Amino acid sequence: MSNKPIRHILGLSGGKDSTALAILLHKQVPQMEYFFCDTHKELPETYEYLDRIKARLGIKIHYLSAHRGFDHWLDIHGGLLPSPQKRWCTVMMKIKPLEEFVGDDETISYIGIRADENRDGYISTKPNIRPVYPFKEKGLVKADILRLLEESGIGLPDYYRWRSRSGCFFCFFQRKYEWVKLAEEHPDLFAQAVDYEQNHSDGRHYTWTDGETLLELLERKEEIIANHEKAMAKEITKSVPNRPLADVLSSVLDEEDEDLPCLACHL
Repeated sequence: MSNKPIRHILGLSGGKDSTALAILLHKQVPQMEYFFCDTHKELPETYEYLDRIKARLGIKIHYLSAHRGFDHWLDIHGGLLPSPQKRWCTVMMKIKPLEEFVGDDETISYIGIRADENRDGYISTKPNIRPVYPFKEKGLVKADILRLLEESGIGLPDYYRWRSRSGCFFCFFQRKYEWVKLAEEHPDLFAQAVDYEQNHSDGRHYTWTDGETLLELLERKEEIIANHEKAMAKEITKSVPNRPLADVLSSVLDEEDEDLPCLACHL
């Protein structure tokens, strides 16, 4: 029987919910170990946001997989790019590093699923890792999360101006509007995503977004932006006054698709 103390861990994704959970718990659970699974393909805004979290809360973040990023695992998988059907990226770059980080230690994993979400979000099946859901236990919903972020001074990550989920810059769960904005905000990263799409080596005809290549999508840029702006205007008219634009954007983008992203990346 081990006498080691139970470990307490919280995975940060660079998104709003896991950050709000860190704000809620960093004084309540001073022994908390914070970690971030680094794919080496994150937006620069994500790394800036993590630095902001560290500075505001005075915490240390363990960056897992620092020596083995996406390109390493892409090579191991013979050039097979990940997709909604083959999510090896989640397994190899999120779940495995977490399980290696924990080992066989008895561990409580704190997960930022809100009370207004119908999902559980747990990604490891190791019996020594027990998930807990403080937001669900306390009945906290999206408005509470936004309030926690604002009151802490951390706020939202800068990418929430145009994107509602954290994760790799080429994540296949991005909506078409987010791809268009990636091309505007980070043309170098968009070009890298195009290169992956055009030059992957597993022999498939593969596109990051369903039904068209990224360059074909970009040809429809004006149409995609116009449709998005119409949807935003419609959502604003039915919203409560002074609703944060990031919340409006999230609602509009969520209506575009029903695909739930990998929760290891998007909390």
